[in-house]
Amino acid sequence: MEMDYEWLPLIFQTIMDEIDIGLHVVDENGTSVLYNKKMMQIEEMDGHDVLGKKLLDVFTFANQQDSTLVEALRYGKTSKNVKQTYFNNKGQEITTVNHTFPILKNGDIKGAVEIAKDVTKLERLIKENMNKTENTKYTFDSLIGNSPVIREVCEHAMRATRTSSSVLISGDTGTGKEVFAQSIHNGSQRSTGPFISQNCAALPENLIEGLLFGTTKGAFTGAVDRQGLFEQANGGTLLLDEINSLDLNLQAKLLRVIQEKTVRKIGATKDIPIDVRIIATINEDPIDAISGQRLRKDLYYRLSVVTLFIPPLKDRKEDILELAHYFIEKYNALFQMEVKGFEDEVRDFLLAYDWPGNIRELEHFIEGAMNLMSVETTIDSTHLPLQYRNKTMTNEKPYQSTDSALPLKEQIKYAEKYYIEKVMKTCNHNISQAAKQLGISRQSLQYRLKKWNTR
Repeated sequence: MEMDYEWLPLIFQTIMDEIDIGLHVVDENGTSVLYNKKMMQIEEMDGHDVLGKKLLDVFTFANQQDSTLVEALRYGKTSKNVKQTYFNNKGQEITTVNHTFPILKNGDIKGAVEIAKDVTKLERLIKENMNKTENTKYTFDSLIGNSPVIREVCEHAMRATRTSSSVLISGDTGTGKEVFAQSIHNGSQRSTGPFISQNCAALPENLIEGLLFGTTKGAFTGAVDRQGLFEQANGGTLLLDEINSLDLNLQAKLLRVIQEKTVRKIGATKDIPIDVRIIATINEDPIDAISGQRLRKDLYYRLSVVTLFIPPLKDRKEDILELAHYFIEKYNALFQMEVKGFEDEVRDFLLAYDWPGNIRELEHFIEGAMNLMSVETTIDSTHLPLQYRNKTMTNEKPYQSTDSALPLKEQIKYAEKYYIEKVMKTCNHNISQAAKQLGISRQSLQYRLKKWNTR
């Protein structure tokens, strides 16, 4: 069978555009003659910006000789797995890992080829993390959302940066309590000091005391001289997560340390002065914890000089879509994907679901959905993690009672509940807008929502 050579350019061009590596070829004059789609994506440029133009007229390098293509063209140098950072014609920084080699004909250099892998997004993530304060990565800029409830909490938290008073942060699991704790630390005069975090529920009682206060050699079998968390956090901030999981006797010792501003290691006879700001978190209402004897009342009063109540995600539904887009961008960078958003049915589900796991659950939802995607750029219902698929709200029907035996009063109550839920959804769960549309007061609507446990 004879080869139809007229097909070769088409075959060649198709392969060039479909392979998942960047290709850039220059001729002996340094003019770009081949530039595939992947390279356009990597360098965030169009073909007409590059093809037919001199390489060094388009791209900027810290030192022009640092260009691996220039080195291949001028000196016949072959480079493998060389990381290169440069700038495109828009001034955007690009980082690639390249294989570069000259094109030779009868020993003469006729051009050069560069095969590139994109590591730009990874480099940006590394730089962002390197620029964060050691042991902390969150600041007030990390707090996402513009709902009135979250803005109010942010305002109170920002005011707390001016002093070294103790802070108690209350909120359900996954609401972002540690984000607020780190933001307060990084916004305070202690930001250059250490930030030490300890989950009080993560260690058994017989270990947590030594971990908090330190030990001296010989205090018990196997004990060594070791600083406790209070000493390690000296001059900075100590975050005690889930403070209500501490034994009540240990809470009494903790109270003494906070009041006296001194700590005594286990087995020691002398107190050590400390300068530590305490931020504590609790995943339930502090009053319930006190009445259930999980939190000492005197410790509560000492810790709650500043008290922040972080609202659950179901109480700040105006922020859900913004948070979802933030997580999409986060995992776009980590997974090297280009997801743009979600279909309307997924959007409706995001706003209707109560998110018992709060922001943490929403993040895992987005991560799980993106793991089920391949080349798509929009999340639809087929990408939802299995546990959510049966919960999506599609083809909603008007209210119809399934129990004709109910008294008229009960029928009216259920019809009212259905209609209010529908209006709340239409108003994106904005209580003021919904109350206005329903023609009732805001307080009356809030009473009904609370009665039906509906937000």
